[in-house]
Amino acid sequence: MENFPVRINADGTITREPDVLPRTPAKPDPNDNTIALSKDFTVNQSKNIWVRIFLPRQALNNNNNTCSSSSAKLPLIIHFHGGGFVLKSAATSTIHEYCQLIAAQIPAVVVTAEYRLAPEHRLPAAYDDGMEVLHWLKTSQDGWLQQYADFSSCFLTGDSAGGNLAYQVGLRASAIVDDLLPLTIKGLILIKPYFSGVKRTESELRLEKDPDFPLAINDMCWELALPLGADRDHEYCNPTVGGGSKLIEKMSSLGWRVMEYVGFADPMSDRQIEFLKLLDQKGVAVVGHVDGSGHRTRDFVGPTLCGYFKDFVLSSTKTA
Repeated sequence: MENFPVRINADGTITREPDVLPRTPAKPDPNDNTIALSKDFTVNQSKNIWVRIFLPRQALNNNNNTCSSSSAKLPLIIHFHGGGFVLKSAATSTIHEYCQLIAAQIPAVVVTAEYRLAPEHRLPAAYDDGMEVLHWLKTSQDGWLQQYADFSSCFLTGDSAGGNLAYQVGLRASAIVDDLLPLTIKGLILIKPYFSGVKRTESELRLEKDPDFPLAINDMCWELALPLGADRDHEYCNPTVGGGSKLIEKMSSLGWRVMEYVGFADPMSDRQIEFLKLLDQKGVAVVGHVDGSGHRTRDFVGPTLCGYFKDFVLSSTKTA
C-alpha cells in the first residue's frame, strides 16, 4: 500500500499525505481561458460542506432571453467525487477538470459537493451531507442556478465512492420527492460505483494485485468508512445484500433511469454488473456500458464517457 497517500496511525486516525492530490481554485472570471466558469458556495460552515458550481462558457454567449423558460435551460447535474470516502475534495484538480468537461460537453450546470470524509466522519455522514446539498440547492438564490439551471431536469452522479454516494442519496431522495421540489430528479449516472462485499467475486480475485486499487486498499478504505463493527456486507457497501433496498421499487415507480459505466479491468466490475442486474429485476430502467478500462479516473475520462453521459441525459429529458 506504499502508493496510497494515506497512512493509518497507531491510534486509528489517519494521515493524508499533502501535495499528492493538487487542488484547483474556482474560476468565476469570464476572462479566464476555461471551458466552464466555476464558483464556490458554503452550504454548512460547521461541517465544511460546500459546493462548486460549473457553468459552461457557451451559456454566457447565449442571449439571456433564451434561458427565460424551463425548456431553454440546462440540465442540472449534481456530482459527488470519489476517493474511497477517505480522500479527495470538490477542489481536487482531477475532479475540477472532469466537472468542467461534463458541463461543457452536455452542456449542463454541474454542482459538485464537498462532503465529510472518513474515518473522522464515518458513513452515513457523507450521505447526510449529500442530502443537505439537495436541500440547499432547492432554495438557492444563486444567479447561475436561477437563470441557467433546469430544476425539473436533475441528475445525481459520481465516480467510485461518489457513485456509491449518488446511489445512497438517490434512495433517500426517492422517499421525499415532494420535499425536494422544485428539484426533480430524472435519474442517476454511476461511474464505476464503489461497492464490495465479504465474499470475493471473480473480478476481485482476478485483480487482487491491481496496481491502482488492490484489494488490500479496498478493504482498508471500507474499514475506515463503514460504521464501527460493520463488515463489507453492510448495505452501505453491498447494495445487493438482502435483495437490495426496498426504495429501489420507489425509484422505479418514479420513472427514474440509471446509467452505470463499468470497466472490465476494475476489480469491482462484477459487483457493479450484479448491482445493475438487481435494478433491472426490480423494474428500474437501466443503461449499462462496459469497456476495458480500470478504476482510476484517468482510465475513463474522455470523449467516450462524455458521449454516454450526454446521450443519457438528453434521452432521459425527452422521455420524462
